[in-house]
Amino acid sequence: MKTKILNEVAKLWHIAWPVLIGQLATVGMSVADVAMTGHLSSQDLAAVALGASLWSIILVTVMGIMIAINAVVAHEVGASAFDKIPHIMRQSMWMAFGVGLIACLLLNLSTFVFNYLQLEPVVQAKASEFVHVISIGMPAFAMYRALYSYTTSLNQTKPVMVIAIIGLLFNIIVNWLFIYGKFGLPQLGSTGCAWATGIGMWLMLGSMLWWTHHAPVYQQTFPFTHREGPKWSEIRSMLKIGLPIGVTYFAEVSAFCAVGLLVARFGVVAISANQIALNFSSLIFMVPMSLGIALTTRVSQTLGEGDVVHARFVSWVGVGVSLVIAVFSATFMTLLRYQVAAAYTSDPAVQEVAASLLLLAAIFQLSDAAQVTLSCALRGYKVTRVPMMIHILAFYGVALPVGCALGLAPEWMPWHPEKPMEASGFWIGLVLGLTVAAFFLCIFLQRLSSTRIAYHFKSQNA
Repeated sequence: MKTKILNEVAKLWHIAWPVLIGQLATVGMSVADVAMTGHLSSQDLAAVALGASLWSIILVTVMGIMIAINAVVAHEVGASAFDKIPHIMRQSMWMAFGVGLIACLLLNLSTFVFNYLQLEPVVQAKASEFVHVISIGMPAFAMYRALYSYTTSLNQTKPVMVIAIIGLLFNIIVNWLFIYGKFGLPQLGSTGCAWATGIGMWLMLGSMLWWTHHAPVYQQTFPFTHREGPKWSEIRSMLKIGLPIGVTYFAEVSAFCAVGLLVARFGVVAISANQIALNFSSLIFMVPMSLGIALTTRVSQTLGEGDVVHARFVSWVGVGVSLVIAVFSATFMTLLRYQVAAAYTSDPAVQEVAASLLLLAAIFQLSDAAQVTLSCALRGYKVTRVPMMIHILAFYGVALPVGCALGLAPEWMPWHPEKPMEASGFWIGLVLGLTVAAFFLCIFLQRLSSTRIAYHFKSQNA
């Protein structure tokens, strides 16, 4: 059994490690935005924090929808039905283009929320401009993630890593030029971050298209050999899988971003500290997230082969590995929280609040790692609606209500602290919400995998 577990861990890690580096590089763009504007002014940092809250909600929702392609293509890979993949991908690109355009429109409309947050006029103007500019990258991002799912399903994850690193380097260089106004360029501050990221998304799409066109490994399944119009019936079948994943991602990320928007009423220090804690937590989250992407691929491929028993084994190995990693992540965040805060900002007040939030982030590492890998295992089974409902319950039924009770301490609630706990209260709510999600997802995966095995053997014996 030990050898079997180690072999599966090796297979997961073979897929996951390039994805991890790629995910870290992608999130590194956001880290660079926050860190570089943080050393320019607190107003620019607050603008990026607020703008990134809206951008992240739409971005991650689109990412979730595109994950459906991973499950569908990986299943065909497991079944050795490679001839079906080019057609699937052509329809996937049409789906991605449409989703990207809708996301761009929604992102621009979402800036109206700033009118109700009692923001400083300068911060509101900067945040709105950030969102309008960065939205140009949304269609490119959606199509890039479709190709991302395609190459990951073929176990080709190194392109993802290389292209993400190129995107990060581009982002840092253009940030430096535009934020600070180097070589005679205008000093754009937070808007410079938006231009760098938006243009970078198109660069990454172009790089992925070039790679899939020239690398020999894609010849058998290359989707762009001829033109093909959109077929709604097939796009709809992928959306049935992808939309619940998108809603799941929306529920989680919007809860975190809603915290950022609600914290805005406590001033620039609270906004900036919350964004630092959220940004670094997102960076650490990429480890279990990358493992989860590999897990979706492995579970889908195994089910495509018809081995339901091994699919359950793969699922629980992935969850176990993520929990081990989470222990190390929590320890790291606890011991080095002050150093992390200082790396983002030189403001002592922001550093102190950020360090306290990072301690709470360390507490939810185990439940966060568990819930993401459990969700990804379920996506390998092409089951997405129940996990969606679990996440909605966890974040909107637990995390945000508890966070509002502790953070805002409204007098009309039956129980609340004597004075608002501000950002810390909201993060305690997030800890509870993630724990609830992990608990119910664990129960559901166990029941689903057992039911599939029982049905499989019953069919064989019939």
